Order: sequence, then structure tokens, then C-alpha cells
Amino acid sequence: MGRGANTTNKPLIWGAVGALDQFKYEVANELGVDTNKIKDGYWGELSSRECGSVGGHMVRRMIAAAEQSLIDQTTTNVKAAFRENFS
Repeated sequence: MGRGANTTNKPLIWGAVGALDQFKYEVANELGVDTNKIKDGYWGELSSRECGSVGGHMVRRMIAAAEQSLIDQTTTNVKAAFRENFS
């Protein structure tokens, strides 16, 4: 969470906080957002458009990764069932 965020939300998985923060900076760099404006995790100097684009792209990439994981899992299960039934 950004500095100055007044929220009572608690992360479910503490280890994910650092990974998501790193992911946020990676996406910001890919989009060409000037991360030099970010001081000590405070994103308030960036425009809403810049912050929103980072969040939007993060969500898109997480959804794509989840979909790919489901495809991989389903493919593995189908292959295993096929081998079991036709071996």
C-alpha cells in the first residue's frame, strides 16, 4: 500500500505484498511512467491516468496468467484422463 493510504485492509498473504509492489513498478516501467516521481512508495505525484493505467495493466496481466494456468491445468487433466482410459 502506498504511504498515506488510510485503510484497514490487511493482505491475505504477506509474501505477496512485495511481489505485487515489484510487479507494479515493472508494469509502470513498461508503460513508460516516470517512476522518478515516486518517492518512498508514494505515488501521489503521478496523475490519476498514469496510476490507473498501471493498475489496469496489472489486472489484465494477472487475468491472462490465471487463464493460462487454468488452460494448463485442464490440458494436464485431460491428458491424464486420456492416458488412463486408453492405455
